[in-house]
Amino acid sequence: MKIKWSGLVLAISAFAVSAVAHAAQPSAAMLSNACAGCHGTHGASAGPSMPSLAGQSKAFFIDAMKKFKSGERPGTVMSRLAKGYSDEQVVAMAEFFAKQKPQAQTDMVDPALVAKGKTVYDNTCKRCHLENGKEFEEDTPMVAGQWLKYLQIQMGELQSGARKMSEKKAEKVKSLSSADWEAVAHFYASQK
Repeated sequence: MKIKWSGLVLAISAFAVSAVAHAAQPSAAMLSNACAGCHGTHGASAGPSMPSLAGQSKAFFIDAMKKFKSGERPGTVMSRLAKGYSDEQVVAMAEFFAKQKPQAQTDMVDPALVAKGKTVYDNTCKRCHLENGKEFEEDTPMVAGQWLKYLQIQMGELQSGARKMSEKKAEKVKSLSSADWEAVAHFYASQK
């Protein structure tokens, strides 16, 4: 009888440990691994049409995910993927990516457009995208060192209205021409 009780206690203990381990939530690093296929390991993008997430503002990441989830922000894959995460998981991923070290992409840019883009930046963008786009206000993305192609896509969507922007930003950029948008994309892509 003694052996049976010890076996039963051992089985119950093993079951309890297994249940606790099984119920544990995935870590922020584990959750972010799902992003690596497009946004790169630890958020350092390896593809020219994908943004790097490393070093992005926690507030910006959360806001972007909410907008993808609701359909307010257009996305091909992100609109569907964002719906699979709870609010708590989104916050955990935002905290994880905010702590990662940004890595500037190496992209070919036009020096003349970089110079023109610096002027556009100085006159229009630098109040929100600080330090040549390397720093940010809480809800503004870091744009320095992103892939040129990604910046061109996003700026095209902002310019066309396909991607919504705040009234404040819309007012600031309403006088920019397509050439200005292209120049500032080259400027941001050139920043390391």
